[in-house]
Amino acid sequence: MTDEQVLAEFRAAGALLEGHFILSSGLRSPRYLQCARVLMDPARAERLARALAAKLPAEVRSAIDVVVSPAMGGVIIGHEMGRALGRPAMFVERPEGEFHLRRGFALERGARVLLVEDVVTTGLSSREAITAVEEAGGRVIAAAALVDRSGGTADLGVPFTPLIRIDVPTYAADDLPSDLAVIPAVKPGSRAA
Repeated sequence: MTDEQVLAEFRAAGALLEGHFILSSGLRSPRYLQCARVLMDPARAERLARALAAKLPAEVRSAIDVVVSPAMGGVIIGHEMGRALGRPAMFVERPEGEFHLRRGFALERGARVLLVEDVVTTGLSSREAITAVEEAGGRVIAAAALVDRSGGTADLGVPFTPLIRIDVPTYAADDLPSDLAVIPAVKPGSRAA
């Protein structure tokens, strides 16, 4: 799937938004890709996951034991990646601020994990999820995401494969360009800043 085909999926779902957005990282942006909206169509979610799975290096695809994703944003794409790769899928969640496996999920010691996110901006959620996987006995061998918004700068500590890289400017709340500062900010993400 080409970058334009990926963006066409987001446009068709009404998931490529323009305005003033507060990202999970606390940074501000004039554009937002609402992955929950693009993934609400199961056929579209399956297409995107298959394209992302195909983009992973063959040695990673063959080595994965399990797919783990951070809740909330990564749950659907993580599940679809598990299906595309023929591997179990589970998620970590943070009911009290830190990610943990819950709901009876458990990793065998040394299980080789693919961490799957919807969007990576700074990589903070991914790194926190990787820590949770390691604390649960797994070993994250690679990470993948639908969208890399980091401009290629996110260091997850493991090989990282996004379906698409998008260079969208981000700003600190106290350093907004004048055209963005006049637009009311909205927070469409799932984590408090």
